[in-house]
Amino acid sequence: MIDLRTLRDDPDRLRASQRARGEDDSIVDALLSLDERRRAALTSFESLRAEQKSIGKSVSKASGGERQALLDRAKELAAQVKAAEVASEQLGGELDELVMQVPNLVEDGAPHGGEDDYVVLEEVGTPRVFDFTPRDHLELGEMLGAIDMERGAKVSGSRFFFLRGAGARLQLGLLNMAMQQAIEVGFTPMITPVLVKPESMQGTGFTIAHDSEIYRLPEDDLYLVGTSEVPLAAYHADEILDQTSLPSRYAGWSSCFRREAGSYGKDTRGIIRVHQFDKVEMFSFCRPEEASEEHRRLLAWEKEMLDKVELPYRVIDTAAGDLGMSAARKFDCEAWIPTQGRYRELTSTSNCTQFQARRLKVRYRDDDGRPQHVATLNGTLATTRWIVAILENHQQADGSVVVPKALRPYVGLDVLEPLK
Repeated sequence: MIDLRTLRDDPDRLRASQRARGEDDSIVDALLSLDERRRAALTSFESLRAEQKSIGKSVSKASGGERQALLDRAKELAAQVKAAEVASEQLGGELDELVMQVPNLVEDGAPHGGEDDYVVLEEVGTPRVFDFTPRDHLELGEMLGAIDMERGAKVSGSRFFFLRGAGARLQLGLLNMAMQQAIEVGFTPMITPVLVKPESMQGTGFTIAHDSEIYRLPEDDLYLVGTSEVPLAAYHADEILDQTSLPSRYAGWSSCFRREAGSYGKDTRGIIRVHQFDKVEMFSFCRPEEASEEHRRLLAWEKEMLDKVELPYRVIDTAAGDLGMSAARKFDCEAWIPTQGRYRELTSTSNCTQFQARRLKVRYRDDDGRPQHVATLNGTLATTRWIVAILENHQQADGSVVVPKALRPYVGLDVLEPLK
């Protein structure tokens, strides 16, 4: 949620942010108008209520005609105060509803434009040149007995799968290595709920009424999360944190669920785009002035993980139109997928500034003891999709796959061998 004081003081900043995202900036004028009307209604209500209280005190001291006049005025004021209160609350509700529809202010320096307008910040490693025709991850997964899409579809439908044998060991090893790295740098490990209340989903920045990617359980009024960012963001909702505890860092392990409603015909082969996957997600609560530096730290930890699994990758600065509701700035790490001849996203880290904290009411006390909203940030440390890049980049001509050295203690194997 944007800060209304910032809006009043510098409306052009929100206009520029909306244009950078490719969104309509007329919402700024609508917000300013509604905010002005609400404040005027609130002032009227408070003025009438003050007069009502004053007359109430005077009635007991008056007598005769003066007393009756005061009683008549008190009766008029009671109706006016009630009407003013209703008007103020109605305008406040309309303003709250409109504010919740406005995305975060884009950070200065983020590229303008849409999905294809990202800026490549760096490329790490060199894509491997094969002396044989590389197999894609699904063919390798089937040869290894690691991925079973056919039975996944039989049991659950399209875009579901089983990881078995080497595939299950590879995922567990990868996520355990990610969690261990997070613990070593000070993150608290968390196993998070995958079902959350609507206020947790909305507070994190998802528009549950219109988001076609979210799985809903209407009978229970609960939502399946697409990322453990949601329960982690809401973990400290309605709390005031101890400033000395900041930054507070959590690493959440959860299954994640996405309907992939808009992906018909895209990535239908294999496990790149599926309805259920597992992920280790970093989440940080920090002081707002430290958020940009914390963002760079999260990116560095993501790169460290990618280096451990020996993948060629690039880092991109995501364009404003592809940031989503909550992010002010986002960096993605994309690994090279040999059989596709292109980079695909493996990690994403977002600086959400104070946007989520305002919606969820997560605050801390500053040096003067005044409550201030924290900043929140998130970043992927490993997901099921990494299996795609690991299998394809480390495959051998016979269909075996060499396990990256850092990952071997967690997988318990040096090489994944095809089934006999």
